[in-house]
Amino acid sequence: MNDSMYIAATGMQMQQASVDTIANNLANVGTPGFKRSRVSFQDLVYRDMGGARAASSQATQGAAHSLWQGSGVGMAGIVKAFAGGELKQTGQALDFAVRGDGFFEVTAADGTPAFTRGGSLVVDKEGYLATSDGYQLRPAIQVGNDASELSVSAAGVVTAKLAGQSSPSELGRIELARFADTSGLQAMGGNMYRPSAASGDAIYGAAGEGGMGTVAQGWLEGSNVNLVDEMVSLMVAQRAYESSVKVIQASDEMLAMSNNLRK
Repeated sequence: MNDSMYIAATGMQMQQASVDTIANNLANVGTPGFKRSRVSFQDLVYRDMGGARAASSQATQGAAHSLWQGSGVGMAGIVKAFAGGELKQTGQALDFAVRGDGFFEVTAADGTPAFTRGGSLVVDKEGYLATSDGYQLRPAIQVGNDASELSVSAAGVVTAKLAGQSSPSELGRIELARFADTSGLQAMGGNMYRPSAASGDAIYGAAGEGGMGTVAQGWLEGSNVNLVDEMVSLMVAQRAYESSVKVIQASDEMLAMSNNLRK
């Protein structure tokens, strides 16, 4: 069996996965709060090509030559890079960004907590602050549909002028959450993430305190995708894929030569 073909095939599969990931990064270059991904590779299982005979020979000759051969490359995982994106001013009262470390917590469709850096909020039909997909902010802050002059301080304190009032009232405070290892968060889509055993449980705190970032009203965090880096990574993946194809072609030619041997 010509193992080189199968080994090269794993390289092609992994480089295709890398190109798919880069394509997703490039597609979301304009998505607020999007975090780029990268594929993490690992070598596959090794096999003993010498067996007991090689072990006996090494013991006799005192040699320490390895006869273990690898079987290709596999995917260790797709890792999110949570470096901050550029903050862009929108001037919209319900657009929020986190300056520094921290996530907004929302209630997902199944009632469990989820976390996001995308802070484009709305006031839902019940009068609560929620994401554009309808997931309410946690802890819940009820603004009401007749409120005006909504303001959020850097510390996350929400105030607004309610109907019949001459001065703004404090409605609540936006809390932030952070994690011991953000790369361990599980992406849910819609710029939302769930904690996992790798990320650890959420650590809650007030904005601007205990290492938490601050809240910036009228700003949105842009994607952290760097076009130049992604294009370079795309070219590297393409060349690596091409190299694996060359290995398969060379192996096929060697098999053809073996088949054409004459006694």
